[in-house]
Amino acid sequence: MTDYTEYFEEVIKAHVAIEQWLAEERDGRELEQLLTRFSPQFSMVSPLGRVLDFAALNELFMLAGGKKLGFRIELSEFRGIALHDGGATVSYREQQTDATGLHSDRRSTVVFEKQADGKVLWRHLHETFSQG
Repeated sequence: MTDYTEYFEEVIKAHVAIEQWLAEERDGRELEQLLTRFSPQFSMVSPLGRVLDFAALNELFMLAGGKKLGFRIELSEFRGIALHDGGATVSYREQQTDATGLHSDRRSTVVFEKQADGKVLWRHLHETFSQG
């Protein structure tokens, strides 16, 4: 059996940090810490098809920090797709809610890079809205 545990754990830890950043007023150093999880070559396709790079992700987090009261993320349906020396590709389901009752459901696929020192970085993320 192939072990994706460290990658699934990174998905969970990153989303805890994202949830906290978006839901609460936080110190700017916490944003810097959050961004260290992402490769400088990071790319993302949002659920609406918008393509983001690392700079756009940074701007998105800066603008949204502390602005989503009651924001919560629930993760499920983790699945390993590919595992190799340089990283892994995994998928998961992400359901988001906030204090206004807004709810979104998305399926995400992430490509991770594993650095020589063992640090796992988010290299590419593709999110698609889901109906369930």
